This record gives sequence, C-alpha cells and structure tokens, in this order.
Amino acid sequence: MSEHVSPPIVALADAAKHFGPVRALDGVSLVVNPGDCIGLVGHNGAGKSTLVNLINGGFAPTSGTVGFASGATALAAGVRSVFQELSLCPNLTVAENLRISHAALSGLNWRRAARAEIGQSLDAIFPGHGIDADAEVDTLSIAERQMVEIAIGFAPRGAAARLVILDEPTSSLDAGIADQLLAHVRAFCAGGGAVIFISHMLGEVFDVASRIVVLKDGKVVAERPAGEFTRQGLVDAMGHVAAETGDIAQTRRDFGPEVVRTAQGLSARRGEIVGLSGLAGHGQAEALARLYLTQSSAWRAERVPRAVFVAGDRQRDGVLPLWSILRNISISVLRQCARGGLVDRQAEAGIADTWKRRIGIRTDDMRNPILSLSGGNQQKALFARALASPAPVVIMDDPMRGVDVGTKQDVYAMIRAEAAQGTTFLWYSTETEEVCQCDRVFVFRNDEISAELTGADITEENILQASFEMQEAS
Repeated sequence: MSEHVSPPIVALADAAKHFGPVRALDGVSLVVNPGDCIGLVGHNGAGKSTLVNLINGGFAPTSGTVGFASGATALAAGVRSVFQELSLCPNLTVAENLRISHAALSGLNWRRAARAEIGQSLDAIFPGHGIDADAEVDTLSIAERQMVEIAIGFAPRGAAARLVILDEPTSSLDAGIADQLLAHVRAFCAGGGAVIFISHMLGEVFDVASRIVVLKDGKVVAERPAGEFTRQGLVDAMGHVAAETGDIAQTRRDFGPEVVRTAQGLSARRGEIVGLSGLAGHGQAEALARLYLTQSSAWRAERVPRAVFVAGDRQRDGVLPLWSILRNISISVLRQCARGGLVDRQAEAGIADTWKRRIGIRTDDMRNPILSLSGGNQQKALFARALASPAPVVIMDDPMRGVDVGTKQDVYAMIRAEAAQGTTFLWYSTETEEVCQCDRVFVFRNDEISAELTGADITEENILQASFEMQEAS
C-alpha cells in the first residue's frame, strides 16, 4: 500500500447503523485518502446509502467510529454529497439553489456571485452545457437537473471540496455528458481530491475507480484495487438477490396489429418492444409524455386502462410518498381487486406479494412506507405496479435509474416474457445496452425522429450516427 503524506479525509472503524432490529450497516471499516476514487457497489438495499449518510454526517453510527481529519465535522472536512434522489428546490433558480448550501453568499449582490460560481462549476465539468443560472429548476430536464446538482457538489462554496460522494451520478445523463463527468472525476482525484463513486453501471466504475468496495447485507465483502477485479468477478462478489424468472429466449417473434401511432411517426405493434434513443434532452421523454396523456386523459376512468407509465424520475412522477409499498403497487389493479365496489384486501395483498417475490423487493412487510425502501427498490415497486396492471401498453421513461445489474437482467427477462404474451412496451433509455434489448428503435434528434432501426441494425454505432446526423426514418 502506498504511503500518504496527508492524513485520511475520513476513516470508519467497525461502523454500524441499526434501525430497530434492522442492521442497515453492520461493522464497516473504510479509509478514504486524498487522491482516492473508490467505487462503491452492491445491490439495492446493500447499505450504500446508509454508509454515505454516516460519512456525510447525516447519521450518527449506532456503534463504531467515523473520524475526520483533525477531528473536524464532515462539513468542515470538505465532504460533499450528490444524492441519487435529486434534492434541488424546483421553484428556485439554479443560482438560488447554490445559495442554500453556501451561507457565505450574502449582501445585495449575492445572486451575481452565485451565478458566476455555479456557471464556472458547470463550465468546468460539463463544457457546452447550455444551462442558464437564472433558469428555474422545474424548467430543466432531469439530465440538466442532475448536472446542476453535480456542479453544486464540486463548487467551492467558500472552501474547496475534498471528498465528493456521487450516488448514481450518471443515471440520467447520456454517454457524452457522462464521459465529461468521468473525466472531471479523474482530474479532481489527480489533483488531490477524493471521490466515492456509487454506480450500477460497472463499466463506469472500472473507468474511474482506483479501488472498489463491495457491500452486501450491510457488510464489506470485498475490497481491493480496481485492476484486480474482472466484471464477472465483481458481479459474483455482489451476489444476486433478485428472484429467478427463468430464461427467456430472445428469438424473432411475430407481432400483432399496430396499437400505437403518433403524428410524430412513433409506432408500435402488439407484443413489440420499441425503444427510444438518442442524446438526452432531444424530445424522447416529451414524446412519451404526450403519448401517455392521449392514452389516459379520459374524463371517466376505464376498467382496463389503455396504458400505464413507469417513471424514471420516481420522486416527481412515480411514488406516492405517503402510501405503503402495497398501496403503491396495487393502485393499478384496484378495479380488478374490487367486489361490489369494495377492494378485496386479501386479493390486493396477494398481488403485491406475488410481485414482491418476482421482482425481489427487499422488505419484511409490504405495509411499510414506500420511502422506507432504497431508491432502487422503490423503482422495483413502480415496475411491479406497471406489470401487474392489465393495460396493453407500458410506457417507460428511463426506468432503470438506480437499479442494480442483477435486477436489470431479471426485468429485461420479465419485459420480454410479458411482450410474448401480447403486452406492448415503449421504452426510453439513456443506456445503449438497454435500447439494444428492443425489437425496434427510434432515434431522436432535435425533437424529431432521425432514424428507425430494426434487428441487426440496432447497434451502438448506428444509434450514435443517427444521434448526430439526421437520417430519413423508414
């Protein structure tokens, strides 16, 4: 192990965090030194978020110790967190959101200083970003909001950041913008900063991490230099926690009649999995939103809905935060569970328990609040809501944000199995790997369809080419 002149930024010794009988973190020891880029991986519910909250001072350990350089607090030690669940205030501007975490900005001209500081941070991380510091956050796309949150994390804010914790930082970014962030992370660590990089995108972890730490059930089960892991070895160390769904052969299938056709040219047939791709912010999410509204805006609710929606921005468009996990899932099937106008609670619970097993939602009781789940498990609940519904069309807006690699494979298999039974899927994703699971792909550029790809033509190269050069849609 190399020697470090500077003391560790943070050191955890046998740190644990318990919530009643639940051991969210169970005796973790970890040292973060200047220059480290630690890839923190593990399945949803492994304890990553709890560990982050111990390091940033959000939680006090139940036992063990968390110590910072010179006995400082996390804030004084220069620890910053960029959370998976975006925490910006939507009714404030980009510059005003910086002010919330930057108390030194004061006086009559603080907005000018805030605009300059957040602009410089955005320019340094995301050259050519095009984000106006005076724009209200609720007018930004989810990718732009994530870029702002990251820029605030790295901004000086009165004292230089020393350790930045990035929790799923690229989950809403397209490949080009993600590459800009990864380049900045490497430069930041080379300059003596440190980063804890949490991601289910293992390629990105290998790209930036100097060391990888694997969490499972609240414990560190593996820790060594990134170069000593293989991708398969890392997946094996994480373990697979989602339920088995069986092998789904990805063979050519015959589709039914066309069930979706928009004025923009987007179409889908019965049983088809249709992908939307292209650079983030080029109209894919808006196209799906318009489609869903046309399918779900009747004055009287239909017994069998024409479409259901799986949101990527689950806090804004997905979870019902005051409800239980069970209610969040069963809302899509209440009519099917009703007898004489009353909900059959036993049937409702049975459907929720079935999907808990199928998709691997990690909870002891489906009556627990939805917010008691990790972000990835909340997303699983949204998938369960959609797939339990009898709706013939499922519309998915970048739905795999924050979902672990094992669960992704199971969800892919579930989607293909449901499609084989006649369900139609329209699926926008910023991950090319996911788009390549589709039967047909529409690539968007500047709010228009620039290419339509099928079969063997669905490749990363063709998608990238169509993302930058307008082609005639077939």
